[in-house]
Amino acid sequence: MGNVMSRLNGTERTYDVVLYGATGFVGTLTAEYLAAHAPEGLRWAIAGRSAEKLERLRERLGGGPDVVRADADDPRALRELADRARVVATTVGPYLHHGQELVAACADTGTDYVDLTGEPEFVDLMYVRHDARARETGARLVHACGFDSIPHDLGAYFTVRQLPEGVPLRVDGFVRSEAMFSGGTFASALNQFARGRHMAAAARDRRRHEPRLMGRRAQAPLGAPRFAKEVGAWALPLPTIDAQVVQRSARALERYGPDFRYRHYAAVERLPFAVGGVAAVGAVFAAAQVPPARRWLSDRIRPGEGPSAERRARSWFTVRFVGEGGGRRVFTEVSGGDPGYDETAKMLAESALSLAFDELPKTSGQVTTAVAMGDALTERLRRAGITFRVAATR
Repeated sequence: MGNVMSRLNGTERTYDVVLYGATGFVGTLTAEYLAAHAPEGLRWAIAGRSAEKLERLRERLGGGPDVVRADADDPRALRELADRARVVATTVGPYLHHGQELVAACADTGTDYVDLTGEPEFVDLMYVRHDARARETGARLVHACGFDSIPHDLGAYFTVRQLPEGVPLRVDGFVRSEAMFSGGTFASALNQFARGRHMAAAARDRRRHEPRLMGRRAQAPLGAPRFAKEVGAWALPLPTIDAQVVQRSARALERYGPDFRYRHYAAVERLPFAVGGVAAVGAVFAAAQVPPARRWLSDRIRPGEGPSAERRARSWFTVRFVGEGGGRRVFTEVSGGDPGYDETAKMLAESALSLAFDELPKTSGQVTTAVAMGDALTERLRRAGITFRVAATR
C-alpha cells in the first residue's frame, strides 16, 4: 500500500518520511507513534547527530526505520537528507539555534517540512528567507505542527466551517490544560523572551515581504483580560504564536469571510490563579532579560527531559471556541490528552503522514496546517483520538 501511495504522490525518493531529532524526548515519542501507526509499506528513517543513539532507538522500535546520521550544523548532510525524503519532520529546537539549515535544505530540494516550533521570530525569518524558493520547488513548509498550533489553527478552521459563508466572522479561543510543559518548550520560550527586539524586527521584515490582503481583512488582536461569561472563566490573553497562525490561515482562505477576527485566551476559573499566572509569566520574562538568571532558569528544565508516562496519562487539554457571524453563534471544542508530549508527538507524526499520503489542496511555500492539510488532517487526528466537536449552536 505504501509504495502505491508514494507513486500516486509523484516524486519517488528513498523515504516517505524522515524524523529528525528522533532520540530526544518528544522525538522518541514521535518515533514510537510512527512505528505503531505507520501505514503498511511506509518507507521511513530516524535521523540525528548520534548514530549510536539512533541505532539503540531502532532496536527498541523493532528494527523498522533506517538510520540517517546528520548534524544540525552540517548543511551538506542536511541537504543529502532532504534530497532522499518526501517529508522531513523535525523536533530539534530551539529552532532559531538549530533549525535554519534544515528549512533551507527542504526549500531547496522541494521536500515537505513539518516542525514543532512555537517561536514567532524563527517562523518569520524562515518566511523571508525561504518562502519564495519553496514556492519555486513545490516544497510545503509547515511550522507549528504540535500543540503549538494545531488545536488552535484547526479548531478555528473547524469553527469557521460551522458558520455562514461570505459574512464577517468573530472567533475566540479559550485554552485549558492540566499538564507539564516540555524542556524544549521552556527553552524556546526563554529564548523568545530574551529576544523581544529581534522578534519585532523579524515581524516587521516579514510584513514588508508579505503580499497585502486586498478586499478582505484578517486580524488577531491581543484581547484584554476579562471574565468570559460564554465559558464561565477568567480569560487571559495569550501572546503565543497560535493567534498569528490562525490569522495566516484566515488571510489565505476565502472561507474565513471578508472580515475575520480571532482572539486567543487562557481560561482560568478562579481570579487568584489568573493574577498569579500573569505575575509568574511577568517574573520569567523579567528574569530572561538577565543572562545569569536566564541560565539558572534554563538549568531547571532542560530540553530533552520530560515527565513520566504516569504523569502524562493524567494530563489533558481543552480548547473551547466561540464563533459568531451572520446571525449564528456556535460553540465548538477540541480536546485530547497530554498536550506537551503525547498529543504533540501524535500531531507531528500525523501531519507528516498527511503531507506524504493524503489528497490535499495544491499549495507550496510557507503554509499553515489549515491551509496545507485542513480537512484531511482534522479527520486523521479525530481517528487518532483527538476530539473535534460542535458543543452548541444558537
